[in-house]
Amino acid sequence: MTAVQHPLRDDADADGDRVVLAVDLGGTKVEAGLVTADGDVRTESVHRAPTGRERSADEILDAVGRVAASALSARRTSDRLVGAGIGSAGPVDLVAGTASPLNLPAAEGLPLVTLVRGLVDAPVRLALDGTCIALAEHAFGAARGARNALAMVVSTGVGGGLIIDGMPVTGVSGNAGHLGQTRLRGRSESEPATVGTLEAIASGPSSVVWARSQGWHGDTGEALAEAYGAGDPIAVAAVRRSAGAVGEAIASTSTLLDLDVAVIAGGFAAVAPDYLDLVRASADASTVFSYAKRVRIVASGLDGRGPLVGAAALALR
Repeated sequence: MTAVQHPLRDDADADGDRVVLAVDLGGTKVEAGLVTADGDVRTESVHRAPTGRERSADEILDAVGRVAASALSARRTSDRLVGAGIGSAGPVDLVAGTASPLNLPAAEGLPLVTLVRGLVDAPVRLALDGTCIALAEHAFGAARGARNALAMVVSTGVGGGLIIDGMPVTGVSGNAGHLGQTRLRGRSESEPATVGTLEAIASGPSSVVWARSQGWHGDTGEALAEAYGAGDPIAVAAVRRSAGAVGEAIASTSTLLDLDVAVIAGGFAAVAPDYLDLVRASADASTVFSYAKRVRIVASGLDGRGPLVGAAALALR
């Protein structure tokens, strides 16, 4: 990643020695690395381990501890570790310092802050992964200069974070911006609460499940991308269904908050080369008021390191 100036950087950072331990916990993997005060991820420090629905809470905590310790082992002699930032799939509990990721059902109340505090002699901060992405994009990426911005991750789940009047919005519990669980479709009283939510419609795994229900025989997002490229009608419909839902959610959020920009990141957002165009078309068609149509829908301005950069920005604020 090319280093860029961070608005919070001061003259004390001029020697480049100030670093932060950044940790990102998601539904399929946990990643950790060292990030400098100007937003440069130290490539040699980045380590990751799988998570997944089948893993126990102890296994997930062990994975978090291992990648964090491995990242710290890459510290240079001149480095000054000034903090640690943790971004996690939600919901999170900022008071308790815990996370209970919806896509990791065994991981209820993971004591992430306590775990990382045992590894570093520096302040540790936790936030929703969507909040971290919003911080990263606002400080270093595609939302720089925006007054009101939404950052989204479309991947194993669908997450979101908000910048309003130039500041991140977290809420009392830390879960503001949890866009994936907003409702787009109705459900019957007998159906789970997750039915009809943005995540249940638009995420990668949900799109694969829907495609299979229509007769498609693949089983991964990568296979769906390949089938989309080949013009398979079910794969095309699945991708359009996902992008359409994301566009509807952006239209609603922009109407509510008068957004300048909506930034879309995450692996499934790359399932098709025209995914963002499909999202833009859906958002435009779903928007009633002209002021809400001015929102720019753009790809992430970062290179896949957004979650780590955002966790670092959390600690640097």
